[in-house]
Amino acid sequence: MTTVRAAAAAPVVIVGAGPVGVTAAILLARRGVHTVLLERHRDVYPLPRAVAMDDEVRRILQAVGVAEPFATITRPANGLRLLDARHRVFATFRRDGLGRHGYPQTSLFDQPELERLLRQALADHPECELRGGVEVTGVEQAPDQASGAGLVRVTVRPVDGGQSQVVGARAVLGCDGANSIVRQAIGANWQDLRFEERWMVVDARTDLPVRSWEGVDQVCDPARAATFMRIGEDRYRWEFRLLDGEHPGETVDAERVHSLVRPWVHVTDPDSFEILRATGYTFRARIADRWRLGRVFLLGDAAHLTPPFIGQGLCAGLRDAHNLAWKLALVLDGRADERLLESYEAERKPHARQLIRLAVAMGWAMTGGQDRAAALRRRAVAAVCRIPGLTNKISRDMSPALTPGPLVRRGAWEFRSLVGRPCPQPEVTVEGLPTRLDDVLGEGFALLCSAPPGASVRALADSLGARTVRLNGYPLPGETGVLDDGTLTAWLNRSRADAVLLRPDRVVLDVVPRCGGALRDAPTWAALLGTTRVAPHRLAEPGAARRGPNTPSTTPTAAPHSPPSNCSARTEPAAGCATSCTTTACRRSRP
Repeated sequence: MTTVRAAAAAPVVIVGAGPVGVTAAILLARRGVHTVLLERHRDVYPLPRAVAMDDEVRRILQAVGVAEPFATITRPANGLRLLDARHRVFATFRRDGLGRHGYPQTSLFDQPELERLLRQALADHPECELRGGVEVTGVEQAPDQASGAGLVRVTVRPVDGGQSQVVGARAVLGCDGANSIVRQAIGANWQDLRFEERWMVVDARTDLPVRSWEGVDQVCDPARAATFMRIGEDRYRWEFRLLDGEHPGETVDAERVHSLVRPWVHVTDPDSFEILRATGYTFRARIADRWRLGRVFLLGDAAHLTPPFIGQGLCAGLRDAHNLAWKLALVLDGRADERLLESYEAERKPHARQLIRLAVAMGWAMTGGQDRAAALRRRAVAAVCRIPGLTNKISRDMSPALTPGPLVRRGAWEFRSLVGRPCPQPEVTVEGLPTRLDDVLGEGFALLCSAPPGASVRALADSLGARTVRLNGYPLPGETGVLDDGTLTAWLNRSRADAVLLRPDRVVLDVVPRCGGALRDAPTWAALLGTTRVAPHRLAEPGAARRGPNTPSTTPTAAPHSPPSNCSARTEPAAGCATSCTTTACRRSRP
């Protein structure tokens, strides 16, 4: 048994090289963090599992550089239809068209194809090392590792036998699924959210004519609840709830499958209908009671399990990776306080729990049980869905805002409604060329503003290395100017904001209210993000400047504040404005 790498050169070890683990590795690599991925399988697991993704999570694929190739293997879905036992539609939740993140609201795909794209992107990063054909047998915390000192000891051995090896890790990410050894190692237990059903999943390939509306069908039948969707040119997925007394071994024969799929396709020639998989699954709703111990973290199915009714299983895992990667990179680089890592579980666990509960609620409303109450539930759903506009509202952007925590403060003020939510991503124009917003914002923090930022805002943005992006105006030196199609301007105006400070995961960290001058919540998060060079008591004051060790104690002059064209001028700035504003709009617009 050997130990590899000294502490200074130790990598982050990622247990599991599925989509969540590989995404985390790429996001860390793009921030200069070396990783070692440990995976039992030598190649991509060949069978499809996840098949759906929303527009917010496609934005994460953009962040890891696979947005364009993924677009060639996915197809947009029209939404979700609820069907009764006779396959008559009684409710439709449309999700066609682009979502607020710049991609189709729902995309259907084949998970092995996605994993191959991610593996190809992984190979482009020399910071990442993938070791297949190995299994982790132990994860041991160093006595002082919880404070960031010392290494985590990960014991790994070849699956086909051989000598064990101990890898020293600066951090460990457990992306090793529902039976996670990492979860066991940190003493985490499942919390049961009270949903468990046995279903059979059928994946098939056929050129036969299949009745499909290019979306998801959920059959609300007390005798045989089912789900159906087309996920590729000739690829289809069915899911059938198993009845009491049924077992997968009794229902996976070809003739039985042909009988189950007959409402959608009539299999006249068995050779024309290839069954790729027909196996039983238990759909559960669970969440780990703890997601972190020191620098050992749980992500994906190691941390949460959800029924598939709203297509958020893989989405939740990729959100985990996106949330944690930038925080861990900052801490490992010494640019953020160790306490920043506490915000991972504080933000992701309530978010995941809320989506699991939504999936459970939809599952019970659509298919829950075979008693009289189940029939009443289905009739109630049908009645509610007839309310004008309700189905569109329900199906639009199911992802909730992050709950209040170390990096998220919300209150009664209008502008605080933005905090903890991702900013939209419309197409913008830069120097005459159309591009996606995130490609302009860059990898790190970003300040998105519709008016010149004040001195204190500039100071904090500089301390974070944030890129300043100016909307629909003349950019000042050091700013990037973009032309908006109106989406971002309207988004800021609805919350009476002049600017938002965006985290690397594109979630709003803080807001500059209209003519409010300063970031309102900076005293809360500044110490965690290494911005303490700005005096804490001045963080929320207009004109506070970043002061480095060799910087004179002077306040930079704020950029000129141009009055709106429809405002008359004043001879003195409105109270509380950080700049020499001469518009009555400042006085009128103060929160």
